[in-house]
Amino acid sequence: MNGILPLWKPRGMTSHDCVFKIRKILRTKKVGHTGTLDPEVSGVLPICVGRATKIAEYITASGKVYEGEVTLGFSTTTEDAFGEKVVETPVDRTITKAEVLSVFEKLTGEIEQTPPMFSAVKVKGKRLYEYAREGIEVERPTRKVHIHKLELLDSWEEKSGSTVSFSFRVSCSKGTYVRTLAVEIGELLGFPAHMSSLTRVKSASFTKENCFTLEEVQEKVDLLEISDLLLPMEMGLSYLPKILINDTLAERVKNGARLQKFPDWPDKSEVVMLHDDKAIAIYQEHPEKPGIIKPVKVLFND
Repeated sequence: MNGILPLWKPRGMTSHDCVFKIRKILRTKKVGHTGTLDPEVSGVLPICVGRATKIAEYITASGKVYEGEVTLGFSTTTEDAFGEKVVETPVDRTITKAEVLSVFEKLTGEIEQTPPMFSAVKVKGKRLYEYAREGIEVERPTRKVHIHKLELLDSWEEKSGSTVSFSFRVSCSKGTYVRTLAVEIGELLGFPAHMSSLTRVKSASFTKENCFTLEEVQEKVDLLEISDLLLPMEMGLSYLPKILINDTLAERVKNGARLQKFPDWPDKSEVVMLHDDKAIAIYQEHPEKPGIIKPVKVLFND
């Protein structure tokens, strides 16, 4: 079994819970997920099986798309709907669509974020959520992330009330905390806010339409239709440039050989080597030897 199983992660389970469940259903240990989803967030979670575990980091590093909801009026300890209230300031004016779109424009592009205390980021060898559970506040590293696109999903012109909620879709880079983005949206509108719901609708090239639920995975296995569950590794590398190589060169690439740089080498840091439409290795320019390329990862060598 080698390939990518696009799983629709249910709310209430951790990403690790899903991996454990898939290992048990498929009866194989070589299983890994491609980027943690919070327990209360549902959505697309590509699971790598067999040889595909070699490219898990590439799927994790790819862009993600989420659909969520911001609620203005109060903030929480976890920046989502499951934490305790921290600051409560009733919305005392009308919120217009125009000003929300203006805020979205300000948050599009490269921005800096400080991860929430309830997150898996490590500080001094310990997860932030471990400090948070002990009531310890620590200095958190600021990181740069990229918001490719931020859209308003609701059809409205004005909203009012003590709390105001609206839905959005965001396309973003690895490392983006959408909970924190919701808080930042609120700050720019002048109110405490939190993320009241979130679903991941795309990871790399995988969408909800590709996904199976855990129940559907079990059904396919019971019917001996495991191959229907697994998509090719190449889908997880679709965003990287590719070069097609011949049989002779393929043997050298499978053995991890260093090669002369191709005349048409793409202006990218990493390139997928394809043979018969199968990804067999990922190469990059040698950092110390101009004109030479070297393997970053050999994917297929048998």
